Amino acid sequence: MVNIITDYIFAYHGGERPKNPEDGAKQKAKFRAWIGSLGNAVVNPGTPLGMSKIGSINGTSIDGGQNPLIGFSIIKADGMGAALEITKECPYLEIGTIEVAEVKEM
Repeated sequence: MVNIITDYIFAYHGGERPKNPEDGAKQKAKFRAWIGSLGNAVVNPGTPLGMSKIGSINGTSIDGGQNPLIGFSIIKADGMGAALEITKECPYLEIGTIEVAEVKEM
């Protein structure tokens, strides 16, 4: 049986703001070390996002809701189970949540 490696979006939600610049620098350093440990599995190491708004047929909210999307990475994995295993070591889980979704072709 051939393993099919697929791209997965790791969507970072929520997250507490660092109490000070030093804590922010420590969190970034942990994240960079984690991304570096993934080697060739990394397609996009991380893209931070600005404040989101939620659009709907009834209008647009003023913010990204209770659990806003704040960034994403794209990581190659051998299935959803493997992708979820990768998230277990991500230091972002110390401050927020990670949503994982398979990238599909249009």
